[in-house]
Amino acid sequence: MEITNKAITGPLQQMPNKLSNPNPMQPAINPTPMHPAINPTPMQQLLNPTPLQQLLNPTPLHQLMKPSAMQQLINPSPGQQAVNPSTGQQAVNPSTGQQAVNPTPMHHELTTKINPVPLHQLIRHDRSMITMSDDNMMVKQIHATHAPDGREFDVKPLFQLVEDILNRATPGVDPLISAAQTRIETSDDRTNQASFIALLEALSFTIDRISCEIAYKSLGGGDAHATTLSIFDLLTSYSWEAKLVLTLSAFAVNYGEFWLLAQIYSSNQLAKSMAILKQVPIILEHSGQLKPRFDALNNLIRAMVAITRCIIEFKELPSMYISQDVPALATAMTHIPTAVYWTIRSVVACATQITTLTSMGHEYWTSATNEAWELSTMAHKINSILDLLKKQLTLCYQYIDDKWNAETFQMLLNLFESIHIDNMKILRALISPKDDVQPLLEGSTKRRVNIDVLRRKNVLLLISGLSISHDELSILEQIYNESRVHGTRMESQYEVVWIPVVDRSVMWTDAMQDRFETLQATMPWYSVYTPTLIDKAVIRFIKEVWHFRNKPILVVLDPQGRVVSPNAIHMMWIWGSTAFPFTSLREEALWKEETWRLELLVDGIDPTVLNWVKEGKFIYLYGGTDMEWIRKFTTTAKAVASAARIPLEMVYVGKSNKREQVRKCITSITTENLSYCWQDLTMVWFFWTRLESMLFSKIQLGRGDDDDSMLREIKKLLSYDKEGGWAVLSKGSFVFVNGHSSTVLPTFTEYNLWKDDVPPKGFDIACMDFHSKLHSDSQPCCRFEFPSEVGRIPEKIRCPECLQIMEKYITFGCCHDENAISALY
Repeated sequence: MEITNKAITGPLQQMPNKLSNPNPMQPAINPTPMHPAINPTPMQQLLNPTPLQQLLNPTPLHQLMKPSAMQQLINPSPGQQAVNPSTGQQAVNPSTGQQAVNPTPMHHELTTKINPVPLHQLIRHDRSMITMSDDNMMVKQIHATHAPDGREFDVKPLFQLVEDILNRATPGVDPLISAAQTRIETSDDRTNQASFIALLEALSFTIDRISCEIAYKSLGGGDAHATTLSIFDLLTSYSWEAKLVLTLSAFAVNYGEFWLLAQIYSSNQLAKSMAILKQVPIILEHSGQLKPRFDALNNLIRAMVAITRCIIEFKELPSMYISQDVPALATAMTHIPTAVYWTIRSVVACATQITTLTSMGHEYWTSATNEAWELSTMAHKINSILDLLKKQLTLCYQYIDDKWNAETFQMLLNLFESIHIDNMKILRALISPKDDVQPLLEGSTKRRVNIDVLRRKNVLLLISGLSISHDELSILEQIYNESRVHGTRMESQYEVVWIPVVDRSVMWTDAMQDRFETLQATMPWYSVYTPTLIDKAVIRFIKEVWHFRNKPILVVLDPQGRVVSPNAIHMMWIWGSTAFPFTSLREEALWKEETWRLELLVDGIDPTVLNWVKEGKFIYLYGGTDMEWIRKFTTTAKAVASAARIPLEMVYVGKSNKREQVRKCITSITTENLSYCWQDLTMVWFFWTRLESMLFSKIQLGRGDDDDSMLREIKKLLSYDKEGGWAVLSKGSFVFVNGHSSTVLPTFTEYNLWKDDVPPKGFDIACMDFHSKLHSDSQPCCRFEFPSEVGRIPEKIRCPECLQIMEKYITFGCCHDENAISALY
């Protein structure tokens, strides 16, 4: 009964299956007397244009596609008697009274092929394969068919083509993945290459064989598991991902053809005729009733495509960074065969679904309600395996990323230990490891520029997070702009580049992007165009080697890319561009030139104070936030100065923290006319930042524990700031008192006890001697605070008062009114 035609080749190779498995919607193929709807004699009338138009009209079409006598014989209604194959009894059609042919076993085989077994019967027949808890037997069976011959091909171009077909064929649904569409569009050129065309020619026979196998078994009502294994037998010599892609390709040919006809049949006469043969118009006419089944079908196809893409990603993992003995990859490899099996079996289910739609009447479609549930069950199975594979893939990517970062980190270490003719290799490794053509944004023009603009220049890398403050940027900008006023001076021969360091584990938000762009817009120097250009290994290098935490640092590279200062930010705060070329040697030389004098504390902050110094006036710097003490101190100091007849100026410099309290104190001092104040809080911030930088600079040079009188005075002042009020008293440059509130105020209130020493000793020496006596009787506790975000914290530090090693504590603090922006980024 099977009709074959071995002479047919090329695209018509699938015709034998269609001829040997006639479809009820294709009665013209076999015009036997059992097909009374079509006779050889009226064929000329059928080909007449006018009857053809009527034939293609939707209204008579519905009548034309009613079950024929052959269909009634095979699918008897309740009022019909069917043949009992076991007894050979004849069935009688009550409507005609004619006796039907006594079907032989061969005739029964044809009957089965004409009417495929519905999908739900296929799956129910093999339900144990879905719910079976132990898949060992199935795994053994598919492993027995797996014997790759070592020949491999790049499956990705073919998969992209198949993905595009399935995306565009999906009815009434948005593309499966919009990104996939982009990949397809950009890969069009690749699929047109000669190598890809040659690959398709080599694989077309295999794809056709799989397509025929699926079609034959779907029409024949074969066991789904057996059909799946037969496909594995056809693909014995291929890798796991190739098996998947080839099977999906075979499915995409038929599935794509079906929906192509659905999309164009209304505007193309040839497509309309073919669509009628496949019952496409009737299927679309009942699309509302079929929507649950279509949705389930689409979800299953999505799952098949997603798991195929995931398995291809495993294949593309770089072997130089990961091997199959890595636990995550080993786990995935044990599950991939199972994933391939269920995906191919899902292809069989989808193909059976399409075959069912095109070969059975709409009465069956609307009555078969379990198909959507069965397809959903398959999709759930695929998605469960996909979730497991995705977790392992994430672990694999993490393993590769860690290994690559470790390798890059070591490369950076080696690079900085090597000698270079210029700084390009170093800067490209730090700023542009991904070979970005223009990784920098020029500060004044805000245009992207190449990294070559920094070739053979002294480069200061300003490294910070997004929490860098307005105060820090404001002072840096002032110093930078002052150095550019005289472009021919040596102090201007450097460039600054901002390197933003962000936590890659934190999701990048719009607020963070806005903050980054705001900071970048205010900078007059170069900046990295986007934080994503800074590689993870570079961030690790910056943190581990250059000790960056969260406070800004300024790493200095000479024209050959050598690090000449691990952090010149302290030099910049203390001496500005005078510290050029910002090397550690220059830093030591500058310290040798310094002495404990008032200019060291206020240089570059307020010209008014410097003028008082030049005039030789008595100048009192004082701080704290206790307004009661401030009132007593300023009032008493003025009274003593008046009694001693000395020219006195006082300056309130606030406190290193508690910004809002300092602001309130400035308002009160100004209102009550107690003394001179710095109205700009940036000046207050800069005073304390410079003072802290003096200590950090000494620590960075390894001098933080030296018996240095100047360093002791700096430490005292920083300690007093943590313990209440304080005052520094000077005559011109000479600082004669640096004391805590507990000793400075009593020195003035007890002026009568030492006023007689003023004429012979002078006011400054008499005051210093009396204060020293009070200080020795009552030494306040000393305390230093090093924020955890500071890169280099000393292991030990000596007390500036008693010179003993201080105890070390870990403290937590909150000043409430501080800028909380660092908590946000």
